Amino acid sequence: MKSLSRASPRRIWKEHSLSIVAGLVLGAWIVLYCLNDPKTHLGAFYGNAIADWSGSVLVILGTKYLIERGSPESKKRAKKHGGVRGFLDEHSLSLFVFGTGALWALAYMHSDATSKWGQVVGNIVSEWGQMLGLVLLTKKLYERGSKESRSQA
Repeated sequence: MKSLSRASPRRIWKEHSLSIVAGLVLGAWIVLYCLNDPKTHLGAFYGNAIADWSGSVLVILGTKYLIERGSPESKKRAKKHGGVRGFLDEHSLSLFVFGTGALWALAYMHSDATSKWGQVVGNIVSEWGQMLGLVLLTKKLYERGSKESRSQA
């Protein structure tokens, strides 16, 4: 594996452009939310966009680096391990989403739900729950016409 310090900007862009652009879009929503009143329609929209795009970044990076046994979208295992290490390896995606979702839920529980950032954190908790649900549902459920489902059926 080549180090990033030796990789050319063109190669970095080619290999990581989706996560870079999604991260920039998320950053733009955060800046716009900071500059606007969340009590306006536009401000509330920016807050919702933060939660939605954070979920998108989670899926993009999570399926790139983490594994979920049985999920066609996740990265494939390079090497099998047994025992606890194997379980942690085979379910790293759902464990990561669950763990970080629990942290978001704790942050939400200790925040003012009606505050500017409290509403955003609440939306992120909802987004994380949806992402965890999709990770778990796609392990066993299929949809006719879906590329991922055809490869599993």
